[in-house]
Amino acid sequence: MIGLATLSLFMLAVLALFLSPGPNMAFVLSHGVAHGPRGGFAAALGISAADLVHTLSAATGVTALVAAWPPSFDLLRYAGALYLVWLAVQALRNGGIGLRMGARARPAGFGRIVRMALLNNLVNPKALLFFMVFLPQFVDPARGSVTLQLLQLGVLLSAAALAFNTLLGACSGQIGRWLQKRPGAARIQNSLLAAVMLGLAVRLLFLDRPSPR
Repeated sequence: MIGLATLSLFMLAVLALFLSPGPNMAFVLSHGVAHGPRGGFAAALGISAADLVHTLSAATGVTALVAAWPPSFDLLRYAGALYLVWLAVQALRNGGIGLRMGARARPAGFGRIVRMALLNNLVNPKALLFFMVFLPQFVDPARGSVTLQLLQLGVLLSAAALAFNTLLGACSGQIGRWLQKRPGAARIQNSLLAAVMLGLAVRLLFLDRPSPR
């Protein structure tokens, strides 16, 4: 069982992590603005689901196996970058359709946004390595099963991420609702979404491969 002092330190570290701008924050904000609070919540749900998958991978040693094969980092980031570029193209196409027809672009479905957020997080090699490096720092082998402690920490992180990102999505969603009342809102929202996706793709392409230790 994890001690109270360790849990407190862990939650403080997690809060600091959430408050630091990163790809997950950008993903939630952009989808909240583009699709409203419901879209922000869907993005938050997908990210938290991916965090649970990363936790299971770290606890069972899958992450370590992937990290042990150097080309895996490049394969993951290239796949992730291509996926993000595809999302950007889809956003621009939706905006274009809405503009040509003189109507709002049709918002993406809830399940689709969840899947997009899930896959975007899963193909991020930095997220994979983060769980391998971050969680073990708060594990004490003297307190029992290391695997169980990793799972407990991962579930806590995922739950905290869901709460934080849901709030973030709700706030950005209100901005999205305000924009919808303005002329050309669909074009602005989808252009913003496309720009964020392209920015995340470029970020993935220029990630430094971790040095072998």
